[in-house]
Parts: sequence; structure tokens; C-alpha cells
Amino acid sequence: MTLRHAVLAALLDGECSGYELAKEFDTRVANFWYARPQQLYTELSGLERDGLVTGRQVVQEMRPNKRLFTVTEAGIGELHRFAAATVRPSFLRDDLLVKVQAVDRLPAAPVIAQLTERARIAAGRTEIFDRVLERLRGDLDEATFLLRGTRIGPYLTCLRGLAFERETRAWCERIAAVLRSRETAARPAT
Repeated sequence: MTLRHAVLAALLDGECSGYELAKEFDTRVANFWYARPQQLYTELSGLERDGLVTGRQVVQEMRPNKRLFTVTEAGIGELHRFAAATVRPSFLRDDLLVKVQAVDRLPAAPVIAQLTERARIAAGRTEIFDRVLERLRGDLDEATFLLRGTRIGPYLTCLRGLAFERETRAWCERIAAVLRSRETAARPAT
């Protein structure tokens, strides 16, 4: 997958500005694709140049003008080609896991602190995903929404993000507890 496809998928809900796209990425897309705002603006320009999105200028009073982007039929076609392409297996690349891998030869305290911080961040992101899912569902319960909801893709990816953050939190808390217990057990009795 490329940033291009992630941006096209995020624009499927309708016209939005680069700023709105960055907010969308931060809350609903970052669980499977991270991009800095500047990368998004660059990608939007490329997508427009390639005819995959169209942009229009909106003049605003008392605020800078903004540009709103919409996916074109060519952009939808690109997403069709992308959806039909074979997916590669996902992989995990995480600095914290390298530190845990090496913890037998490192002081455990900074690793425990980083695990605790990662668990705190995951807990906060879990709350965000819960709110986003609730907003997407509206008045429907989850089972009804999954069966009859109009735009289910963002909901399904948020479910994955929620599961990931819950697992991350649980794993970090468990590993921090294991390392704390090992430190305690290694201390000489007084």
C-alpha cells in the first residue's frame, strides 16, 4: 500500500481540505497508516496532478482560503486496481521491541518506563477509538450497524485499531510487571 491509496480511501467520505484530511488521518487512519501533515499535502498535490482527485478553492472571510478535494472516477478506478492487487504480509518494526529483546543486557528501568508510557498512550488511543466508533454507529447498536451501516470501511478499520491498542496496552503492562518482578527477585535479601 502507498500513501496515495490511504489518502484516496480517506477521501471516500466526501470533499475535505488538507487540514481535515490530516485530522482524519490522526484519528481514523493512523492505526494502519501514519503520515505527517506535510506528506499529506504533498500527496494531495500529486493526486490532483495525476487526475485522481479534483480540488477547488473556497474563499473564506476572516480566514485563509482553503482547498477542498474530492476523489475522481479515475481515483475510484485506482482504488479498484489497488483492491484487486495481492496483499503482502504485514510486518512489525518497533524500537520498543528491540529494547525489550535486549533487556537482559540493559538496565530494565528505562525500558519499564517506556513500556508504561506506551501503555498510557494506548489507553488514550483506545478511548479515542471508542468515541469514533460510537460516532460512526450513531443510534445503532454494533450488530445492526455491521449488518446495515452505510459506510462500514472506516468502522472496520477502527475496530482493528481498537483491538491493536487494547493488545498493546495489555502487553506493555504485562511486560513491565514481569520486568519489575525480575528486578525485585534479583535484589539481595536484607
